[in-house]
Amino acid sequence: MTLEFDAALAIGGFDYAAAFEAREEIVVLFGHSGAGKSLTLQAVAGLLRPSSGRIVVDGRVVFDASAGVDVSPQERRVGYVVQDLALFPHMTVADNVAFGMPGDREQRRRRVAELLGLLQIDDLAGRMPRSLSGGQQQRVALARALGREARLLLLDEPFSALDESLRAGLRRELLRLRAELSLTIVFVTHDLREAHLLADRLAVFDAGRLLQFGPRQEVFRKPTSRRVAELTGVANIFRATVVGTESGSTVVEAAGLHLRCDDGAGFVLGETVDVSIRAERVNLRRIAPGEASTPNLMQAAIVEEFAYGSTHTLRLEPQGPGPALEVELAARPYEVLDVANRRSWTVELPPADLHVMPAR
Repeated sequence: MTLEFDAALAIGGFDYAAAFEAREEIVVLFGHSGAGKSLTLQAVAGLLRPSSGRIVVDGRVVFDASAGVDVSPQERRVGYVVQDLALFPHMTVADNVAFGMPGDREQRRRRVAELLGLLQIDDLAGRMPRSLSGGQQQRVALARALGREARLLLLDEPFSALDESLRAGLRRELLRLRAELSLTIVFVTHDLREAHLLADRLAVFDAGRLLQFGPRQEVFRKPTSRRVAELTGVANIFRATVVGTESGSTVVEAAGLHLRCDDGAGFVLGETVDVSIRAERVNLRRIAPGEASTPNLMQAAIVEEFAYGSTHTLRLEPQGPGPALEVELAARPYEVLDVANRRSWTVELPPADLHVMPAR
């Protein structure tokens, strides 16, 4: 199953434009509330008509503004799960799943039994939605979305109302279903951890615009702009100037410190750029900057510290040239390095982890 999406529209003062594709994978639409993520799903499902563009589902054109094509929602054969689930309260679980399903009574009965078994809720068939837990209701909604034999699933923050333990279980369930059924899933979330866990490819939205679309790790490690870096949780972004090249790398100056960046081709001498590095990629070293040939070392002191169970977030101020930094350490390295009893550190910014972006 493939989805090709390219559409634009204006609603009031809100302008929207996006283009991406999905092919038997999970594409996560990520961004703040009001960025245009849910609007994208509505356009794919046929609940909202773009002013221009083209949408193709599994090779079939379901919307083409220039050709006057606009296939009705019920004929697009996509499964759509919204945040509030919209289960019918007066129907049993089995009847909810069967609603809108094609085929005669016996075909629907067999299909319902198959889906309830697939989602491990076959013992709930005769129950009413009000008697189910949040996680059980989510499974029923997923079964209903799959009931029309849809291999394209549109999921609009389906787990946001659940506690973390339930969300973790349902994320695993979703990954299992994707693999077993060769599904194409477009998943909306504003939860960065959820995006990181689920996405094969990530689409970052902001104010009605798709800012970057690509493989998850590429987007997280190599944002195309400062705004994408900010939205995807990059804690360290600083302004710098290109001062040279060195063995195929770009050398920049940031707050008086020269840094070698392996990722930074195509920039010219004197150009102002933004440089980013994720907090978990910064290293603390128990050496003096002059004692090692390792590039990109600076001296800094811990000024703030926050513990989050399995991780520690440290904020450091430079003791000499270099930018202020945030460092994220797992609990074990934090203990081994004895960070709690030492304030001053040599900080390493590995060239492979520094990313250079045009300053806009």
